[in-house]
Amino acid sequence: MSTLPSFRPPTAVERVFNRIFGILVGLGLGFSHNYLLQVKGRKSGKIYSTPVDLLELNGQRFLVAPRGRTQWVRNAEAAGEITLKKGSFQRRFEIRAVPDADKPPILKAYLDGFKKEVQRYFPVAAGSPVESFRDLVESYPAFELIAL
Repeated sequence: MSTLPSFRPPTAVERVFNRIFGILVGLGLGFSHNYLLQVKGRKSGKIYSTPVDLLELNGQRFLVAPRGRTQWVRNAEAAGEITLKKGSFQRRFEIRAVPDADKPPILKAYLDGFKKEVQRYFPVAAGSPVESFRDLVESYPAFELIAL
């Protein structure tokens, strides 16, 4: 069982960076794995956006929430779908929560692939064996994306 809080709020600097980076990704800039996640608010119905790193693993697409049960996670769970946008590209996906038992290799691949961006959110180092992630699964929501 993880001792991490269920939600790790962004710092003021992270909030500013996410806004600026989100605008750039929305315009089509960024690495191939950077997208602007768009999801309908569960209470307001308003569309919210946040930059994300899309993990492609064994022909499947995954989103991992390195800061835990963020607002985008809660909104996506309520809506059952999200949209990924980058420049003129826009695609809707149904989300499927990854069961905790299946998360360790996904969390490892996510941390190994995006260590510069997300290492600070993980108590284990990038490159750690998959077993190191077993006690962390409850702290990191992960979703498989299914194209609509």
